[in-house]
Amino acid sequence: MAKKAAAASKLGKMVYYFGKTKTEGKGKEKQLLGGKGLNLAEMTSIGLPVPPGFTITTEVCDAYYKSGEKLPKGLTEEVNKAVATLEKETGKKFGDDANPLLVSVRSGAAVSMPGMMNTILNLGLNDTATQGLAKATKNERFAYDAYRRLINMFGDVVMGMDHHIFEKAFDSVKKTFKVTEDTDVPAEGLKKLCEEYKAVFKKHTGQNFPQDPMKQLELSIMAVFGSWNTTRAVRYREIEGIRGLLGTAVNVQSMVYGNMGEDSGTGVAFTRNPNTGENKFFGEFLINAQGEDVVAGIRTPQPVADMPKWNRAVHKELLGIKKTLEDHYAEMQDIEFTIERGTLYMLQTRTGKRTGLAAVKIACDMVKEKLIDQKTAVLRVPANDLTQLLLPSFKPTARNAADVLCRGLPASPGAAVGKLAFTAEDARVESDKGNSVILVRKETSPEDVDGMNCSAGILTSTGGMTSHAAVVARGWGKCCVAGAGEIEINAKTKKIKVNGRTFGVNDVISLDGTTGEVMSGEVETQEPKLSGDFSKLMKWADEYRTLAIRTNADSPADAKRARDFGAEGIGLCRTEHMFFEGDRITDMRAMILAEDEKDRRAALKKLLPFQRKDFEGIFKAMNGLPVTVRLLDPPLHEFLPHTTESRKEVASQLGVKPSEVAKRGEALHESNPMLGHRGCRLSVTYPEILEMQVRAIVEAAINCAKKKIKAQPEIMIPLVGTANELELLRGKVEAVIEDTKASKKFEGKLNILIGTMIEIPRAALTADEVAEHADFFSFGTNDLTQMTFGYSRDDVNTFLPDYLSQDILEVDPFQSLDQSGVGQLVEMGCAKGRSTKKDLKVGICGEHGGDPASIEFCNKVGLNYVSCSPFRVPIARLAAAQAALS
Repeated sequence: MAKKAAAASKLGKMVYYFGKTKTEGKGKEKQLLGGKGLNLAEMTSIGLPVPPGFTITTEVCDAYYKSGEKLPKGLTEEVNKAVATLEKETGKKFGDDANPLLVSVRSGAAVSMPGMMNTILNLGLNDTATQGLAKATKNERFAYDAYRRLINMFGDVVMGMDHHIFEKAFDSVKKTFKVTEDTDVPAEGLKKLCEEYKAVFKKHTGQNFPQDPMKQLELSIMAVFGSWNTTRAVRYREIEGIRGLLGTAVNVQSMVYGNMGEDSGTGVAFTRNPNTGENKFFGEFLINAQGEDVVAGIRTPQPVADMPKWNRAVHKELLGIKKTLEDHYAEMQDIEFTIERGTLYMLQTRTGKRTGLAAVKIACDMVKEKLIDQKTAVLRVPANDLTQLLLPSFKPTARNAADVLCRGLPASPGAAVGKLAFTAEDARVESDKGNSVILVRKETSPEDVDGMNCSAGILTSTGGMTSHAAVVARGWGKCCVAGAGEIEINAKTKKIKVNGRTFGVNDVISLDGTTGEVMSGEVETQEPKLSGDFSKLMKWADEYRTLAIRTNADSPADAKRARDFGAEGIGLCRTEHMFFEGDRITDMRAMILAEDEKDRRAALKKLLPFQRKDFEGIFKAMNGLPVTVRLLDPPLHEFLPHTTESRKEVASQLGVKPSEVAKRGEALHESNPMLGHRGCRLSVTYPEILEMQVRAIVEAAINCAKKKIKAQPEIMIPLVGTANELELLRGKVEAVIEDTKASKKFEGKLNILIGTMIEIPRAALTADEVAEHADFFSFGTNDLTQMTFGYSRDDVNTFLPDYLSQDILEVDPFQSLDQSGVGQLVEMGCAKGRSTKKDLKVGICGEHGGDPASIEFCNKVGLNYVSCSPFRVPIARLAAAQAALS
């Protein structure tokens, strides 16, 4: 307790006034005054019509919690002084019977949290002041309506009363006066209602409604501080990733009213269109209404463009304020305003939230208008917002009316609509018929790749953000919702159950990979349209970034798409995906079932032409750019069928008994495949697999060279944990390269680099030894994260939500690189590798390669490139520029 008290006693100035008398908050930090408080001070300082008031700092909120939810010593005196200044400036007095001062008490954190914390309006009214308000406004009904609103709001927010208790009393009064609408209750009825409300208040709190305005203010300040840790506020901060804030500020501001007659009104507007970015004032307003009526949707507002019909002078004044605000902030603003009896007041301004399309247009337009420079424009657009420009999305009107069944993890953005398919084969059959399908699986495996490829979207009931389904879907730009645990999938009956409803193969669902929502029926989609502003912003970003941006691509189509998006090479080409197409899987299974090396080589010989053709297509698509090919990585059992029926089918294709297929599957079964016989370990046991793949790469490069196509293959050996593994396998790769060149009588230069994927902690720790045999390092941060944390990325969702909600982890380490742990291994591996080879090329190819925060880290530690899925290439280009500039 002594430490808590000491922390509270160190507080400096706690209250900052804003008004014509003085403006103390101008130029202060947003962390201290909160966004709302700082902007009220800034607007006042540049001469805008802001109702005067004062801000209690976020430091006071922090002290309030540290002292056991008590207001710090000295705050009351500072508040009293600010209230006295406010009374003098407005010519009104708290509790006055002639011209009472009324205030609003609102929250305001450093980061906007709309609707998450508490607000109290009309504070300062009591029995006497309400009579005074009626006299001052010559509107008795208005005065008692304000009083009943205060008692209701104060009871709800400050005393924790159920809002429905007040509604019951209101219904009784409306019945007495034989009306149905609130607005039809006469002044006499509202007087009666205020008495009813006070009685209800006393019954449920055991005390009278406070008549002392200063007591009301003190309790309200505490209530706003208390709302910082409400469930909804805490959850909002979790979802938005808001951390490190002291708490909320409290803004006390003199009330102005938009509901004082037909010459009054209220509205919300943006200085530019937040959906398109068009430089036109965009907003809505209501005549004779309070601000909450606009937000709550109680009445249908009018577009602000229609305001001149009602009050041309106010509209003209608003347009002038729009220019003043944008000149001052050099940013698009979201404003709230009220017109009281023809006089305009500004209640709030803040940076306006906008779509990705609007963000790009506004940034480019403001450069043209000389409000900002190119560097600021590049820094201003949130890199992840570019996703909205690149993938299909649901039409907003259709999206708003959708029947949402449940929410999973937003594993791969975009919109997808289709019939349910429960196996890869079913997906292929339906796709061949021309139907759009959603592949529904508990979790996908490499065996499902063909079905995933032909599906519009993928839905899994288990698995996380970097599960197999998520990684593959992002790589292909396909919509994916993973870990939708509320869905029960029955592959036998081919049905799913969710919240008591059942869907089968003839039903259509829609997936929103950006929000994780699963919706019933067909929700209408829209295709993206890339503007010239997008290309302009990308060009600016490329001028400033120092990191190269590569892509993870496994096919010529993916490679071309990524190059169109600005990729400068391929950082990860996963060869295992190539074995699942068409007849290849049969030859692959024949190789796995072979009992000796001779039969394995015979099967591999059939696979070689397929591999060579794939590589030729990729090298052609990336003509002149490097292509890093990872040799076979997954354990062999993943290529074998898992069910009795599929084993019979494979046995028939290969001319063997089903029992032999089952026996081989059992022999290959591993308790922990992630740590088992995979990666470079396969090449040690079965060097013939490595030989076939390297031969296919080299032959493809030679064929390209003959066609004047510049191929730059880089061969990557996965899952190395010791320098000895890499030394052994590098020797085998070099031997195959030379042998292939000789057999093809090729005398030109191929310059094929040989490197490794650093995805085992030991490899990072001994990177100086590993680097002796490597031309490059590529950090596979998916597996490196798994092995460093000891988390399975496919099962982490069973406990990760608890870790995030209880602040054990700040973010999902599979979405954003754990910089202090896994990042330390990356930084160490990079430094140790370059201590052996000064010019060692280093990059990352895990899913983190498309995450802006992870890209910033990679830039800081000196990596040469990051590699990400094709659709995240523009995001990575922008994030890399932002990292370089900041």
